[in-house]
Amino acid sequence: MGDASNPFLEPSTLPYGLPLFALLRPEHYRDAIVQGMHEQRAEVEAIADDPAPPSFDNTIVALERSGELLRRVLPVFENASSADTDEAIDALDAELAPLLAAHHDAIRLDPRLFARIGLLHGMREELGLDPDQAYLLERVHREAVLAGAALDPEARERLAALNAELSTLTTAFQQHLLADTNDLALHLVDESELAGLDAGARSTAREAARTRGLDGWLLTLVLPTGQPALAALARSDVRDRLLEASRSRGCRGAEHDTRQILLDIVRLRAERARLLGFPNHAAAVTAGETSGSPEAVTGLLAELTAPAMRNVARERDVLASRASAIGAREPVAADWSFLAEQVRAEQHDLDLAELRPYLELDRVLVDGVFHAAHLLYGLRFTARADLVGYHPDTRVFEVFEEDGMPVGLYLFDPYTRDSKRGGAWMSALVSQSELTGDLAVVVNNMNIPKPAAGEPTLLTFDEAETLFHEFGHALHGLLARVRYPSQAGTNVYRDFVELPSQVNELWLLRPEVVERFAVHHETGERMPQQVVDRLTAARGFNAGFDLVEYLAAAALDQAWHRIGAGDRVADVAAFERSSLVASGLDDPLVPPRYSTTYFAHVFAGGYDAGYYSYIWSEVPGADIMEWFEQHGGATRANGARYRREILNPGGSRDPGESIRALLGRDPSIEPLLRRRGLA
Repeated sequence: MGDASNPFLEPSTLPYGLPLFALLRPEHYRDAIVQGMHEQRAEVEAIADDPAPPSFDNTIVALERSGELLRRVLPVFENASSADTDEAIDALDAELAPLLAAHHDAIRLDPRLFARIGLLHGMREELGLDPDQAYLLERVHREAVLAGAALDPEARERLAALNAELSTLTTAFQQHLLADTNDLALHLVDESELAGLDAGARSTAREAARTRGLDGWLLTLVLPTGQPALAALARSDVRDRLLEASRSRGCRGAEHDTRQILLDIVRLRAERARLLGFPNHAAAVTAGETSGSPEAVTGLLAELTAPAMRNVARERDVLASRASAIGAREPVAADWSFLAEQVRAEQHDLDLAELRPYLELDRVLVDGVFHAAHLLYGLRFTARADLVGYHPDTRVFEVFEEDGMPVGLYLFDPYTRDSKRGGAWMSALVSQSELTGDLAVVVNNMNIPKPAAGEPTLLTFDEAETLFHEFGHALHGLLARVRYPSQAGTNVYRDFVELPSQVNELWLLRPEVVERFAVHHETGERMPQQVVDRLTAARGFNAGFDLVEYLAAAALDQAWHRIGAGDRVADVAAFERSSLVASGLDDPLVPPRYSTTYFAHVFAGGYDAGYYSYIWSEVPGADIMEWFEQHGGATRANGARYRREILNPGGSRDPGESIRALLGRDPSIEPLLRRRGLA
């Protein structure tokens, strides 16, 4: 039954089931996952062969109980492969991906199990189920159908083969992209090339170079196309090199080229969609989301495209005038952020680089993010230095209700490193469930450059906003109160999952929060109120650029996943260009937030045909932000209602029902248009 010293084989003895990270070795993951698959298959066999007539308890609840060992180990392994990987973890990921795909298919595609689920679904009105149970049964049946459980045996066999191959390819895409992102970091050895960067940014670049054993400075790459240093670097040739490095990821013809991998992914996803009876992968994905169809997605994107492009045209003219005034070249894509910051300073008397001394990481986290959660929900956070995270940079906090009742654990891993994939995200290491008796253990990962030892971590304004955003996901995981594990926390429709994170961004500049955390790290002085007012007034600045770069990426995702099974693409760059032209989003000064070859969200991150979900969920999200502001902001009464209707239900009811329960009506697009400067 495996190595008795394997920490996964028994429930963790640490608070909240926190994994025993100090004892973990790579082989523990493999052994526990293999044993966990074996145990769950035996449990599912017993359910499928149960001679008793199907009931909610002996089928649906039994499925929810199954796979206890996998529930312990898989989230921890997935976090390791994303946040702190190495050669051993990468090799395990490549080995286990097809095995796990086959395991999940063996359950989802089991005709005996599907027959029991189908029988229950057909008699669902007679079962006397509670609302969360009825919703669970509906989703289990729907997801089984969309997974292919109703196919004939030959088709199911082919589907399982496709899923196994796709799992291998998406793992390879992530590993190639991480390697190429590390390789393409911009190494600078002439200090004059750093002109424009402040002392903090220079120190961070020096530390990044030192960590790799290099002289000089290293500008590491973040996941999106736009790199933070582009806003400050004074030399246009350095900006050109940095943007070129960013846009070269995955398409240099080098060892880590991702083009053939992604073409294979697109081809296999299209074949799988056809097998399931859909014209393309986008249709198959949206059938299981709130949007319902690619046409609905395209409709929303199209509604926003024309006004967003008009805003970009106006912004482009202003930047061109600024470039002319300072004797700079005609603007190119690498110049946009640099010129925009000058215009922002001119129009709003606001230099975002000057905000960094007021955005020290610990103050933003404790006196900003945590404080907002206390105002709204009464939560208290206690640092647990006695609990070990998976990396020395990881900090652990215990979360309590105001009355002292335990809520869960929050882990925070802020810094970039070569072993961590790009971007920022939330993961649940343990999911809350009344059935299992577990409370949540969640982690927020970011990619903030780490300063030299002894120096403060000063955030950019975007990084501070990202921290508030990702903590919104963490709250969803911590505060969901559901019966069944599959409905826990962020286990909701993909095009609803971003709503709590977007709403949590509201508190960054609300007066009851910003006055607590925006404090100069040296002088202790609060950020001047006039600066906060200018920040608030400038929230719509550069809105055209921000929206168009996002819409371009969302349109690319849809274009790739509306390819039919009989279609073939040979030239990735040519397809990207033609797709952007067709969508009306082709602007050489505004490249997509993610170009195809480094679009990790859709080729490795589970957002395939679903990148639209950010703007889709922002429609109700912006409406809810206005609701908060109209009802007095971060009050306990507002937080209690929002918690009850949006966060507590997790995935236990339809998102539309939750939104209507909060607002008293269906959401309107008008708040989004106002927020995006499109009204």
